[in-house]
Amino acid sequence: MRRQALSDFLRTQRGKLQPHDVGLPVSGRRRTPGLRREEVALLAGVSTTWYTWLEQGRDISVSPQVLNCIADALRLTHDERKYLFVLATGQYESSLTASTTEVSSAIHLILQQLHFYPAFVSDRRCNIIGWNEAAAKVFIDFGELPAEERNILWILFTRKEFKVLAENWNDFIRGFVAIFRSYYGQFMGDPWYIDFVDKISQVNPEFQSFWNHNEVSSAPDMFIEFRHAKAGKMLFDLTSLQVQGSNDIRISVYTPSKGTNTEEKIKKLVKHED
Repeated sequence: MRRQALSDFLRTQRGKLQPHDVGLPVSGRRRTPGLRREEVALLAGVSTTWYTWLEQGRDISVSPQVLNCIADALRLTHDERKYLFVLATGQYESSLTASTTEVSSAIHLILQQLHFYPAFVSDRRCNIIGWNEAAAKVFIDFGELPAEERNILWILFTRKEFKVLAENWNDFIRGFVAIFRSYYGQFMGDPWYIDFVDKISQVNPEFQSFWNHNEVSSAPDMFIEFRHAKAGKMLFDLTSLQVQGSNDIRISVYTPSKGTNTEEKIKKLVKHED
């Protein structure tokens, strides 16, 4: 499973680059977009045969030095490079214990202190395990959802109101899919991820178009524009905070964009319900 994911990832990344992007001359007509395997091999300083075997997902040994050369050749970001290492070596793969389902009292207190900044806590499966009142008013009251549906991606791809809410829907959704893929690579041994991808793809086939793009990011920069039913236009910048420890907990805080009246609108939403 990990080798197949590696094969898909390398092909996708190779297809995103053109010869002029990496300083290579364009020669002959190309049937498909992107770099050829032999061009990646040339840039990485390895044989075309060896790179082909790697991209085909064959069970071959790889060294960190060579993987770094391939990452450089493909112009991978920090998160994409880490993802490549995970898939090629499995060295970061963690245990198969279930993800955390409880929020500590300290984190719960932090959430409540962010009175007018929508915030929620998610685990390594992108399950939402904690949130504050502002998040419930701006997004959705997560407490009203069944626990098994309280997942970021599940909500985004199955709740039609979110597609209407997010004005820059594609950028918004791509960011969360990239976060999910970073977890997917790190915990490849957990069968939950494969089951979830299959399930959400069946419920909404649109997920596959984002998933197949193979974007990876542990904390993508996101600017979000919402069209709230009661408050109207609201602009946010998303900040992701990783909680250090063994539980892979992330706090996502939506801060009102500078120079907008978004915070005033949130205050009205929250105080109106008090």
